[in-house]
Amino acid sequence: MAAESESKTEAPTDNSMKDKETLIAEAEAAKDKANIAFKAKHYQAAINGYTEAINLNPTNPIYYGNRSFAHIKLENYGVALADADKATELDPKYIKGYYRRGDAHFAMGKYKLALKDLRTAAKVAPNDPDLRKKLAECEKEVKRLRFEEALAGPATATVTSTINISDMTVEDSYTGPRMEGSDSEGYRITEKFVLDMIEAFRDQKKIHRRFAFEIILQTQNILKALPSLVDVVIPDDRHFTVCGDVHGQFYDLLNIFKLNENPSKDNPYLFNGDFVDRGSFSVEVILTLFAWKVMDPSCMHLTRGNHESKSMNMIYGFEGEVKAKYSGVMAEVFRETFCWLPLAYCLNGRVLVLHGGLFSKDDVTLDDIRKCDRNMEPPEAGLMCEALWSDPCDAPGLSMSKRGVGTQFGSDITKDFLDRNGLDLVVRSHEVKEEGYEVAHDGRLVTVFSAPNYCDQMGNRGAFVRFEGKDMKPQFTKFSAVPHPNVKPMAFASGMFRGM
Repeated sequence: MAAESESKTEAPTDNSMKDKETLIAEAEAAKDKANIAFKAKHYQAAINGYTEAINLNPTNPIYYGNRSFAHIKLENYGVALADADKATELDPKYIKGYYRRGDAHFAMGKYKLALKDLRTAAKVAPNDPDLRKKLAECEKEVKRLRFEEALAGPATATVTSTINISDMTVEDSYTGPRMEGSDSEGYRITEKFVLDMIEAFRDQKKIHRRFAFEIILQTQNILKALPSLVDVVIPDDRHFTVCGDVHGQFYDLLNIFKLNENPSKDNPYLFNGDFVDRGSFSVEVILTLFAWKVMDPSCMHLTRGNHESKSMNMIYGFEGEVKAKYSGVMAEVFRETFCWLPLAYCLNGRVLVLHGGLFSKDDVTLDDIRKCDRNMEPPEAGLMCEALWSDPCDAPGLSMSKRGVGTQFGSDITKDFLDRNGLDLVVRSHEVKEEGYEVAHDGRLVTVFSAPNYCDQMGNRGAFVRFEGKDMKPQFTKFSAVPHPNVKPMAFASGMFRGM
């Protein structure tokens, strides 16, 4: 359902008739301008416009419904829910309020709540094809959850432990990239294999499932040996590159390596979470990053993002993509491997890198992060949740998360955390930035995002940040999106969000 053009005509009652008419006209003009921005996919500008309309006429539910939709586009599900709540409060018969709230609940994996709202909407608009499609998808997810709950029992062996990789024979007819070794003696990942694999992926070819499992399982073993916070020393004469979200944009990943050279012991990278989902080449991205990690663990470092989780992967495409290209078993092994990704890195004892942001407690130390038990799906609250989900904000102190998960923290929170832990800078990702990066909080917090023209629609640039060991000052490189094959983002996503 598109943002609405028609509008109801209520206005504040404490104005004269002339003022009332003026406010209505100005609010409608702001809404019309916001609708234009929305259609152009300038969602933040649309939010600003709907906010202006609300300030002029705060009793019109449509303005809240439209702003909720724009927030959903920016993945700000917490405030999207608040706007949808306000819309239905103002007009319990305003059907799109329930529709938007259902969308936001579904995006957060709260399928039962989504189902309730979508059913309410369907009673009023039973023939709406888009609504019927989303309702069917939501009903399917609720049935799946109930089935999983019915089967749930005592903890069982991991899927990884059931894999007998030696049974996966590489047929003589296989003509793709090959690792060194044999089926019986095992395989070793070399730089030649990684480069050959990348070229196969560039041509939209797959590698043999034996080699894919070799990459995943060997990566999992490496990750298991790491702490939840990894310390890295960068010598004075060396450098270190940090990249943000890639989100399955494989051809943009290759462009990073073209601009900054391939990973090596002398050219190490840290990719700061959200490797997968949204983009439809997530399998190629994650196998490439994992392969570099196995080939030389010192050349590739990886932190966990909020999208390295079962609930996100089910909705935003990675699980469906793995099943389409390989199997459901491999999707589960990926899920178990993601649970071993570190939560943060500390560079030269001066720069903390983590995906989301800082914490609601005012006494968190680096040792608290080191001691965090991470081998699990992300919880809905606590240190691990906030490391993956939190966002900075302009206002001081802590505030409710715009996403509905984690927290928002101001520059005073950043300063207190850094000073308490003897750090200079926080580097985080998790948010689209128009120029690919943003420096905030008095220069002590950097956001870096490495998926240009995110989802083929945001128009943003990507960036990466490089640190020289001698001074640890961030140096930024911006880049634009490159062409990719005609496979749209979200091609493998849950039916309710496919194409969004």
